[in-house]
Amino acid sequence: MSKHEEIIKYIQTLKVGSKISVRSIANELKVSDGTAYRAIKDAENIGLVSTIPRVGTVRIEKVEKRNIENLTFAEVVNIVDGSILGGKDGLHKTLNQLIIGAMTIDVMDKYIAPGNLLIVGNREEVQKLALENECAVLITGGFTCSDEIRALANEKRLPLISCTYDTFTTATMINKAISENLIKKDIILVEDIMKEETSFVRVNNKISELKDVMRKTRHGKFPVLDDNDKLVGIITLKDITGDVSEDSLVGKYMTKDPIVVTPKTSIAYVAHIMVWEGIELIPVVDNKKLIGVVSRQDVIKALQYVSRQPQVGETIDEMVLKNFTYSITEKGAVFTGKILTEMLNIIGTASWNALTLVMSTVGTFALRQKNHLNVAVDSFSVFYTNPAQVDADITINTEIIHMGRNFSKVEIEMISNEDKELIGKAILSAKLLRK
Repeated sequence: MSKHEEIIKYIQTLKVGSKISVRSIANELKVSDGTAYRAIKDAENIGLVSTIPRVGTVRIEKVEKRNIENLTFAEVVNIVDGSILGGKDGLHKTLNQLIIGAMTIDVMDKYIAPGNLLIVGNREEVQKLALENECAVLITGGFTCSDEIRALANEKRLPLISCTYDTFTTATMINKAISENLIKKDIILVEDIMKEETSFVRVNNKISELKDVMRKTRHGKFPVLDDNDKLVGIITLKDITGDVSEDSLVGKYMTKDPIVVTPKTSIAYVAHIMVWEGIELIPVVDNKKLIGVVSRQDVIKALQYVSRQPQVGETIDEMVLKNFTYSITEKGAVFTGKILTEMLNIIGTASWNALTLVMSTVGTFALRQKNHLNVAVDSFSVFYTNPAQVDADITINTEIIHMGRNFSKVEIEMISNEDKELIGKAILSAKLLRK
């Protein structure tokens, strides 16, 4: 085990809420400051620790992807550029719900619940009520608090945070962060679907041993490892057909330097590689060590899962499409909508970027609706664009002009409803991601 891995494992054993520093890690594990620093940064990237201004680096509970819409109080501090007035030991706890303290204290009691965050100004009676009911407090307007409130927060181990923004701005910033996390929730990574327990063979194994493993597992593809457990190749049933001696070594017939991915690679990218390279199994490595595999079937299932999920966070594609209504035609789809103010350039007409974004978005949408397939844009060629005025009614005709096994092409025309003039024309080529 490397020093880097040893530090990560050590951090995992620390109690949630523990403070961590480069010097303490270096002294404890007898490593250099540089090694400790890099390991702590990696621990932060994978969600084991969080760095909070004026507090330091704190061990936090790793939030599972299914709960990614929830933020920890430590993340809230970073979002609002806040300072900690008390209750540092509770920064690792998860925020359940926001409450705005804009009501009288006699009716506020029924809204305050454990795990919530009350956003309020310099109303100490409200701050005290929240803390007594196991609710964290975020004080806006740059106000501080009394020693009594600070002591109560420390006693209850509930964060007492202060920020300089007003209440509306603060709530907006936190809600935006939650929305961004909800969008990320739909970005499935390799680590979410990979098979960690996978069969493999050694580079010095004989072909006869490989065939034994194939018969036992009924698999036709295997990663090949060297004596140091590093991935050096991949071998399939096709590689050993014909007059291959049973005593030959696997390393002689394997494919060297195979395509690999890491746990943080997106499934969309893996699907793109599988289609482009025509492969069905990709090893997953961490520092060249095999930690799992991902198959084409795994990727297709993941993409199908994403397509069935409700749209919680709003992406750019969704913002484009919500301005249009559409109907499916025999050869594609027809979209109708308006040129919005957000689509204008500096001279007051629809910008080239906005028009091409709309055309590419409706083109891929038409493909998905027509055949219920996952698609990845391969190329997008714009032949013509013409200025369009704000509030102009437009129609976009999409026609699928080619539908092959792996590729398709869509012709896109954007027309002004008022004078029937052509505003834009493009052709989109896309890969079809099939099982």
